[in-house]
Amino acid sequence: QVQLVESGGGLVQPGGSLGLSCAGSGFTFSRSTMSWYRQAPGKERELVASIGIDGGSLNYAYSVKGRFTISRDNAKNTVYLQMNNLKPEDTAMYYCRIRYTDYWGKGTLVTVSS
Repeated sequence: QVQLVESGGGLVQPGGSLGLSCAGSGFTFSRSTMSWYRQAPGKERELVASIGIDGGSLNYAYSVKGRFTISRDNAKNTVYLQMNNLKPEDTAMYYCRIRYTDYWGKGTLVTVSS
């Protein structure tokens, strides 16, 4: 069955960096558009970034442009989210999703606080 497992969340100070990973299995990863979403307490889940099957077609939320970078390694069935210059408002649960499907990971918590 389809599985998406996120890792890499944690506590980081404002201005710091953190890298998330999402390992996929049970589907053809190399033919799937992948994405990261996040949900902050009391807010709706929002798209953070997405990446096409060949690593192109990058799409970022305005709030993270220039600070976050999405990438993928099809040989490892893994999609990444590098987050730099983190701000307290980036605090959220971050989810991996096969874009345009109902397949989601369980999420990893990112907390930005001093």
